[in-house]
Amino acid sequence: MFPVQLILFASLSLLFLTVSYWAVKQTMLFGKWEYCIYILLLYFPVYTVYLSVAYGVTASVPVVKGLQSYKDLIVLFAIGAFVLYQRDFWAYPFKLNALDKAYLAFIFLAVVFLFLPLGEASFVNKAFYLKGLLIPALVYTMGRNTRFADGEIKWVFHIIFGIVIAAFVVNLLEIALDTHFQTLTGYANFNQAINDVAPSGNFGLTWTFETQAVTKRLGSLFSDPLELASSVLLGFAAGLIWYLTTKREDSVPYFIVMLCALASLFLASSRAAFGAFFIMLFFVAIIFRLYKLILFGASMGVLFVVFVIFFASEDFYFFVLDTITFENASSMGHLIEWLVALDSMIANPLGIGLAMSGNMGSVTDDVRVGGENQFLIYGVQMGIPGMLLYIVMLYLGIKLSIRVFRSSDNVMTARVAFTGAAVKAGLLLPLFTANAEMYAYVSWISWWMIGYALNQKPKVVDGKA
Repeated sequence: MFPVQLILFASLSLLFLTVSYWAVKQTMLFGKWEYCIYILLLYFPVYTVYLSVAYGVTASVPVVKGLQSYKDLIVLFAIGAFVLYQRDFWAYPFKLNALDKAYLAFIFLAVVFLFLPLGEASFVNKAFYLKGLLIPALVYTMGRNTRFADGEIKWVFHIIFGIVIAAFVVNLLEIALDTHFQTLTGYANFNQAINDVAPSGNFGLTWTFETQAVTKRLGSLFSDPLELASSVLLGFAAGLIWYLTTKREDSVPYFIVMLCALASLFLASSRAAFGAFFIMLFFVAIIFRLYKLILFGASMGVLFVVFVIFFASEDFYFFVLDTITFENASSMGHLIEWLVALDSMIANPLGIGLAMSGNMGSVTDDVRVGGENQFLIYGVQMGIPGMLLYIVMLYLGIKLSIRVFRSSDNVMTARVAFTGAAVKAGLLLPLFTANAEMYAYVSWISWWMIGYALNQKPKVVDGKA
């Protein structure tokens, strides 16, 4: 295993050093701080893989901790460069739209909760949790102030397409070797040493990597199958909009991207992500007014029900039934977590404090209340106001991006707006079953895309044109 980890560590280190040097050089010489998004696009998908092989090669916790901070430092560097390269920062034309105001209110509320004497979490853990909220907010801010030429935004999509194809290739490798990629990277040792999570399940990783029938759920380049399933939605949405807005004779590569994304989605075996995929299809049908697609989707749903009732195997029938009735072990686990969180919100409608719910590293098991529903996680910690602000943020992000998509006369801007909106719409279901804002690639990049789209047509977004 060690040679594999060494090769991966050396290759990834060389990649990130090269891209970082190039982006920093472009920033220092030409003020192109926006190029830092390319580093994040490459770093997010392999984040856990890189940390795992780094620990496997160095056996050093400080080295791994330093690499964990790399993505945050890149974001801070970009924001710092953005400020420094303004001739008169205070004269910069900030134009706040409704989403900006909602996001600012959400972050302000989180800052207030940092200092409120609530909850059993330590101040340090609260501060780290707040940092986890601030960094994606800064990524959104990067998008709101990014000005890219069509060729520059095209590279964003090319990287996304490359990640989808690379993820599928790694899936094929996992199938050929009949081994999880995370077994080769030393994920279990890393998880135990850094996150204090002992190996579990039948494959020596965690229970997330297997189905109830003890078959493998594959995670490819990502941290686990759930993150893979959510992340390929970004690649599918990007491939779909390029396919729909490209001449048919030139659209084959984007069709291949969609096929690779779908294949990885199936191999991840995530029921929430399957549901999210169909939600995204309905979203696309509504946006493009493809009502026949809605009818087709409804017909497929009816056929699936008929198949399950009359033709499916007994195991599959009871698997579906147990999922719907929450008698499946996984579904029951979600239900219990939701009930615990709801009970806390009823007893404390104004919240019990930061770092008291969810699965982020700063939330310790001995104080955790609920944690498998992103809406309830914020509701437990920051009360009903915090949960409502988050819902408003998602609603406005989708709504305003659709408005930009429909009104923009620039095809690249329209593609970014569509992808951001489609991904946020598709993620609505996984948000009910996971702490999905932790998935930096799909969550942070989609926030960047929404920010970028809203920066291109401020008059349209504000309803003035």
